[in-house]
Amino acid sequence: MPVTSIDKDPEALSMTIVADFAVPVQRLWDAYADPRQLEKFWGPPGWPATFTRHDLYPGGRSEYYMVGPDGERSGGYWEYLSVDHGRSFEVRDGFLRQDGTPNTEMPSMRMVFLFEDTTEGSRLVTTTYFNSAEELEELLGMGMEEGTKAAMGQIDAVLADLASFAASRGTEAQLLGDTQVRISRIIRGTPEQVWEAHHDPALLQRWLLGPDGWQFTDCQVAAGVGQSYRYAWADANGENGFALTGEVRESEPPHREVTTEAMEGIDGPPTLNEQTLTPVEGGTLLTLVITYADAEMRETVLGTGMTEGMETSYARLESEVLAGT
Repeated sequence: MPVTSIDKDPEALSMTIVADFAVPVQRLWDAYADPRQLEKFWGPPGWPATFTRHDLYPGGRSEYYMVGPDGERSGGYWEYLSVDHGRSFEVRDGFLRQDGTPNTEMPSMRMVFLFEDTTEGSRLVTTTYFNSAEELEELLGMGMEEGTKAAMGQIDAVLADLASFAASRGTEAQLLGDTQVRISRIIRGTPEQVWEAHHDPALLQRWLLGPDGWQFTDCQVAAGVGQSYRYAWADANGENGFALTGEVRESEPPHREVTTEAMEGIDGPPTLNEQTLTPVEGGTLLTLVITYADAEMRETVLGTGMTEGMETSYARLESEVLAGT
């Protein structure tokens, strides 16, 4: 059990949990920075968490839900007030309703996560600040202390799993709910470099090519919110072409971009693509959450070999654009 102490201070309206781990502080930090790892321990046993958004940067936001053994569902969010990469982050923590909107009838809290080096490895000091004594008692009465302690008891197993989240792994797809898929890959480069490679037409045309031998025939890049993009490709003979079009909905360089995407000439609603770039050990974790109109459309697209095609492009990004930078 990594938790070494729990201190409740009624005067300061706070609860501080100290936990020690036998891993370097960077490894511990990455477990919180990577949603694939975080959701393996954020929910207590029997209440697994799914993070549908995880933007670890100042002004960013994370959203998740936990599902209980009887199918009951509880959602929450973090609003990032500050982030000192590898050392600390501070969030406003609150509850979400079933429709994904903040539940203002439930209390919100301020939480500070402090990561420290120790002679044996690393330490995490988590301090939760409550708005009033009544809210403190309400949340403790809901089992917050016991739930947090039980959840943190799962971290050691995640930290010991080095292979599942290594930078050497290829592009992977994970289904989220009924209509979403999360694409994940660590790109060997900084977030700034990966962002530029997605927005500089000259760089895009060096790596976003799909199968070997294919070529860009149109590369119109959207520079900001409200602008549209169009990418078109054809095979080596200039045939069998297709194009993707969409619009930028959100843009926070070099961390997050939200776009729509549709295949030109195909009827149906576009997808919503939410891409986040997070620095981790070995490079930048690229996380792309794609929301489809329905589960059938998601399965159809995944069945085309989309994940394998993305891996081909990301591998080319590393070798043709980022190698030696």
